[in-house]
Amino acid sequence: MNDWLKKRAELSPDKIALTDKIKGYKVTYNEWNRKVNKLANFLTHKLGVRKGDIVSVLSPNRREYLDLFFACGKIGAILQNLNWRLTPRELLPLVREAKPKVIFYGEQVGELAEELKIKNSIELNEILWNSFSSEFSDVASVNWDDPWMICYTGGTTGIPKGVVITFRNITFNAINTVISWGLSNKDSAPIITPLFHTGGLNVFTTPLVYIGGENVLMYKFDVDKVFDVINNKEINLLFGVPSIFIMLQNSPRWEKTDFSHLKFVINGGAPCPVPVFKKWWKKGVVFKTGYGLTEAGPNTFWLPDRYVKQKINSVGFPLFYIDVKLINDKGKECGVGEEGELLIKGPHVTPGYFKREEETKKNIVDGWLRTGDIAYRDSDGCYFIAGRKKDLIISGGENIYPIEIESVLISHPKIKEAAVIGVADKKWGEVPKAIIAVKNNSKLSEEEVKDFLKTRIASYKIPKSFVFVSEIPKTSVGKIDKTFLKKKYG
Repeated sequence: MNDWLKKRAELSPDKIALTDKIKGYKVTYNEWNRKVNKLANFLTHKLGVRKGDIVSVLSPNRREYLDLFFACGKIGAILQNLNWRLTPRELLPLVREAKPKVIFYGEQVGELAEELKIKNSIELNEILWNSFSSEFSDVASVNWDDPWMICYTGGTTGIPKGVVITFRNITFNAINTVISWGLSNKDSAPIITPLFHTGGLNVFTTPLVYIGGENVLMYKFDVDKVFDVINNKEINLLFGVPSIFIMLQNSPRWEKTDFSHLKFVINGGAPCPVPVFKKWWKKGVVFKTGYGLTEAGPNTFWLPDRYVKQKINSVGFPLFYIDVKLINDKGKECGVGEEGELLIKGPHVTPGYFKREEETKKNIVDGWLRTGDIAYRDSDGCYFIAGRKKDLIISGGENIYPIEIESVLISHPKIKEAAVIGVADKKWGEVPKAIIAVKNNSKLSEEEVKDFLKTRIASYKIPKSFVFVSEIPKTSVGKIDKTFLKKKYG
């Protein structure tokens, strides 16, 4: 069950599995399986990787990244997906905690990999394993609950948590998606979001492999290249975050493009502005919103086409093998129209966080995942996501946790206090804004703060605007009053 490409090579050997737009070629399932077999042999016979070993990857999108994912599946190794946009300061604790057998890195982030000072670091280059056999006979015997990868998400403290994602989780996310979204082996989708995100690997990528469809791999999101694959009819599905759709609609190519062959387009990662929906509908495209999270799938809901224009921003009904419920602050289930915390249950839900027993017990209770998101359902049974309990900022699909930025800001010798809030942004949906109280009337410029942050946190986490004050307002119990700050500066 763990050797997906072997199965696909048997069932549909000559079907195009992957179009690599980075290097400019196509591979069938049979060809792809043989390439991955070489890597699996390299891992086992050259590097000594065995079932249960952790293999880390630090790289932008490339075919070898996907090869490594499926090779780990054959061996029963655990892929640790690292965000290459983080700084060494942010990455080191994750690598030290996981103790990987080997870390693979893309050539674009070689300097970053060197700064991590991991002894067994190898560039992610297929030349290294080309001499190995294209047949692989050491397929591991895995259980459904064996981990396939560790994918990171933030937490209420801002410290990234590794979500353990098992063979059961990935398989049932694929099953749920195929049978509930109506995917077929004739479908194709571009990979334009990062592969270190669950969205990059599991919204369309693994479900399409499961059903025998085609993935179109791109290095990153590029407006013109996405228009190219749409105009060439190389794809009929599209997943993205709101900022991607806004950039497409702002392009001069938008009006001239024929989208009629697209089966549907789905938004995720953050709520999408209503005008974006309407522009897609005007083009005759079924555009809808999905909902998911690293801990569950991420695919969890589906809105039938008949409701798309009637229920804007509804995520629809739970997928085939998924149960959900809403509970209020007293733990009682909510009725129609009542807002409550969304809980999710099903075989796509993670068994827990990597080496975070307390976090696991807190967030997964009796098999129910507590999402921390507030939702309600209407009389038809369709669900709507109302908001987030946490102060999470979602910027261009990236999760940003204010407390992480605040903790770095207050380490600056001139900063007394700091608060970070999310503010609306036309391009990214939300961006962080910092309110800073300086010490003893110290002089501090915006550029000085940005320079301080550049070496300490990823660039997308750096606030886009700053407000300098003498004191930050507090609540009656002495906490920073973020409600007030959001009203005044949001």
